[in-house]
Amino acid sequence: MATTTPYTPGGPIDLSTRFRGFLPVVVDVETGGFNSGTDALLEIAAVTIGLDENGRFEPQEAVSTHVIPFEGANMDPSSLAVNGIDPYHPLRAARKEQDALGYIFKPVREAVKKANCTRAILVGHNAAFDQGFLNAAISRTGIKRNPFHPFSNFDTVSFAGLALGQTVLAKAVRAAGISWDDSEAHSALYDTQKTAELFCYVLNQWESTQAKVE
Repeated sequence: MATTTPYTPGGPIDLSTRFRGFLPVVVDVETGGFNSGTDALLEIAAVTIGLDENGRFEPQEAVSTHVIPFEGANMDPSSLAVNGIDPYHPLRAARKEQDALGYIFKPVREAVKKANCTRAILVGHNAAFDQGFLNAAISRTGIKRNPFHPFSNFDTVSFAGLALGQTVLAKAVRAAGISWDDSEAHSALYDTQKTAELFCYVLNQWESTQAKVE
């Protein structure tokens, strides 16, 4: 049986114990509005978090898919104008909600198992929004094997506000010295990748600070 190393700030990191057995997975959704119970889930992306060869946090596998609006879903034109999504574009290659969630969940489950963790924990910028839409889609589709904790999350708004004094994703990313392209924003995959880079930056800065204290 594999042994695990209890987490000590600034010390070696074991993903299986660093976050109480939870593996951080960054998620972003693009939607047809702000109400998770009535508005369409249109796009979802996830990026798993791991460690590089030096034991520093880094974004790892990224996966994303367009989603076919569920029957009767509301789609606010103002929301579609922001994210630029045409839900019925013939080349959109979207999946039904159940298939989309299965496509996202498969690599998440694999990453959780590989890290010897018990579950994934959602990381998001304004995480309650993404978690709300994810949970609503899970409820609609009746999926039983949700790899994510149903209500706990890590919100990079709080992380960035503490570490960088910024709460807007673009401003926080730039404050961290990470590149940001406004023309790519509001794509679930791009926003997820940048949120993952921001999350890892804050964690690595914290670990470096704790190591110096020690």
